[in-house]
Amino acid sequence: MRGIFTPVTNIRRKVFTEVARFAFEEKPFEEIDKLPYKIVPGEIAHYRDSVFKERAIVGERIRLAMGLNLRPVDKPAPLNEGIEESAIPETYYEHPLVNVIKFACEACPEDSFMVTNNCRGCLAHPCTAVCPTNAVGMKDGFAVIDKEKCIRCGKCKTACPYNAIVRYQRPCAQACGVDAIESDELGRAKINYDRCVSCGMCLVNCPFAAIADKSQIFQLIHALKSDTKVIAEIAPAFVGQFDSIKDPDKIKPILKKLGFYDVYEVAVGADIGAVEEAEHFLESVPDKQPFMATSCCPSWAVMAKKFFPEIAHCVSDGLTPMVLTARMIKKDYPDSKVVFIGPCAAKKLEAMRKSVRSDVDFVITFEELLGMMVAKGIAPDEDVAPEPLCDATAGGRGYPVTGGVAKAIVDVIHTKHPDMEVPVEKADSLSDCRKMLTLAKAGKKNGYLLEGMACPGGCIGGAGTVLTTAKATAVIKNYKEQSEKKTAAQSDFINK
Repeated sequence: MRGIFTPVTNIRRKVFTEVARFAFEEKPFEEIDKLPYKIVPGEIAHYRDSVFKERAIVGERIRLAMGLNLRPVDKPAPLNEGIEESAIPETYYEHPLVNVIKFACEACPEDSFMVTNNCRGCLAHPCTAVCPTNAVGMKDGFAVIDKEKCIRCGKCKTACPYNAIVRYQRPCAQACGVDAIESDELGRAKINYDRCVSCGMCLVNCPFAAIADKSQIFQLIHALKSDTKVIAEIAPAFVGQFDSIKDPDKIKPILKKLGFYDVYEVAVGADIGAVEEAEHFLESVPDKQPFMATSCCPSWAVMAKKFFPEIAHCVSDGLTPMVLTARMIKKDYPDSKVVFIGPCAAKKLEAMRKSVRSDVDFVITFEELLGMMVAKGIAPDEDVAPEPLCDATAGGRGYPVTGGVAKAIVDVIHTKHPDMEVPVEKADSLSDCRKMLTLAKAGKKNGYLLEGMACPGGCIGGAGTVLTTAKATAVIKNYKEQSEKKTAAQSDFINK
């Protein structure tokens, strides 16, 4: 639902804005109780059956936006419980990242087929003829489906000449490519964290605003107000994500107005990553491993290692653009705090993983940054002098669009081996990624470079983005073409 301003979008952005304003203005902690009334004013419910329920749900979203845990439904707890401990200029996090607000979930029916009013009760009723379990029958002249017998094969839907049979799926479960959405005893959505890879697709596809991830904007603003230098590294998908920033060259001065000391583009790290992975591919495929999979998408990489351990070694162990850029920043500013600003929810966990030091102190999404800008009063088309980001090549800047990572790597390979044929396969949803890895596991992708992206369209379809993928693709392409240097191999930062 990215690119469509819905009531869910409105609530989400208001929560980010008010939490950011609360932090910037240093309000007393007990005044957090006023925020749900500010976001949901009056006494008439607009979206649900009760204004009190609306405020209660907003209250839980406020807590998550401050990095706090959800409160138990069956025990009393003030809205500001734990806020004092979270009001620090450091990362504050307790598992899990993605949360279901139980009383906001409408307990949508699980995967099933239903007969609609389009049924004409036709003489042929092919739906009954094709059903392998006799689950489809006729009652009072119209088709009916016995849910107990139905195996959800979909043959009845395909056979109906009136398109009267529809498949009904929970939006959150349909969007989850690793089948992590289950049901609790009351039929409400429940996340199986053993399967979840924190891509965030469920939270942006729930039409009832019942799923949300934890934010770090509350702690980040405390860091911005401290004496520590806070450096922003902004992902290449940022172009076009903000209505208030028509000119990409204004992102740097605007971030400085927010309190950031300096701004780096993560596309520089993408250039370095492309060169490293090109070298890895040339050295390892096919002599040491049958294929190589890219590593820059954390949800894809975690999914590959979790569900396909037999071929997990084929996922590149190269550092991601976020981490490579952060390490550059720490060299330039050893005592600074680094903030990754991007489209991705899963990066919040990547920054905290123990296996590889990330050098990233905070991660926020574009939508969370938007809330900070509104809270700080950054006006549309802010009157600031442009400061172009001119360190990255077109290769690194193309990373956020499906196929962009593989293209950057192949372009580097071709600088050394112009006639070398590099077979490429790409997938940009976790369900398609699983299909691709299933084929790879079966030996069908030997010699290939595999690019996996958890989100539709690539990073530009991430949970923290604002634009539709079509618009984002167009603006990224335009911005990329303006780059003076075209391939990652031309980057001035390779040796650094």
